[in-house]
Amino acid sequence: MCDSDRLTRRGWLQTAAVTVACGAAVLRGEEESRSVRLAGRIYKSLKIGMVKVPGSLADRFRAAKQAGFDGIELSAPGLNIEETRDAIAQTGLVVDGTVCASHWQIRHTSPDAGVRREALAHLRAALRETHAVGGHSVLLVVGHGQDGPEEEIWPRAIENIAQAIPDAARWGVYIAIENVWNHFLYDHNGGPDQTADKFVRFVDELNSPWVGMQFDIGNHWKYGNPADWIRQLGRRIVKLDVKGFSRKDDRFTAIGEGDIPWDQVRAALAEIQFAGWAAAEVAGGDEQALRNVASAMGRVFGLV
Repeated sequence: MCDSDRLTRRGWLQTAAVTVACGAAVLRGEEESRSVRLAGRIYKSLKIGMVKVPGSLADRFRAAKQAGFDGIELSAPGLNIEETRDAIAQTGLVVDGTVCASHWQIRHTSPDAGVRREALAHLRAALRETHAVGGHSVLLVVGHGQDGPEEEIWPRAIENIAQAIPDAARWGVYIAIENVWNHFLYDHNGGPDQTADKFVRFVDELNSPWVGMQFDIGNHWKYGNPADWIRQLGRRIVKLDVKGFSRKDDRFTAIGEGDIPWDQVRAALAEIQFAGWAAAEVAGGDEQALRNVASAMGRVFGLV
């Protein structure tokens, strides 16, 4: 091989190495860019039941705020509105939303018309109370597959929930449907390659800007890729719930543990330009435990 061949080969190898390095840098830059695009767009909340500190509601609000949370979700109906307003005034921690208190037991899919009327009354009351304390969403589990075959429970739930939409519009509060293990809108015994098709159809059938998804990132990792579901649900997502899950061990985990592909989740959230609240739904504990949860949320969303 002549010297010129060596030089040419050396130059090619150097060029190739630079190209590979640049490509890797571009990929890193894209990932960092997605994280930057989420920074300032995701606000950290948590469920009130996670705050396990003694004292008044204001004391619990204060602990959550000091731990690094921007808001908190309460349970409704049944709020003590004056106590809640006082806790907000004392601490500056906002109530970003609530969880419907009775949706697992008193269901919109029930074959009993009386139970469905009660479920509707509870949803309407939750919307009203949430507005009264400044919240903007009521998390709702829409029913359960044990109430009958899908062709029966689907229209039951649609008809019942639709009657609360004027209340949601009046009070400016979203009905935020959560994807949960309720044997409805997915195949509970199916594999890990499921899509969000039925959730899309269900939300779209309600046909209101006041109905969307409180998409739980961990709940259906067992059944489908959360990043794919986020892209498919798109602007229907009005809020997030956050926990970890391990497919390997088939169990829920702390945020950041398990094997959820958080890099893909971040990319998908950036692509749909998500901006809003993300509520932790894990064990919680004292103020230090809450600090750990808030820090974990910052890490998985690339906020720190």
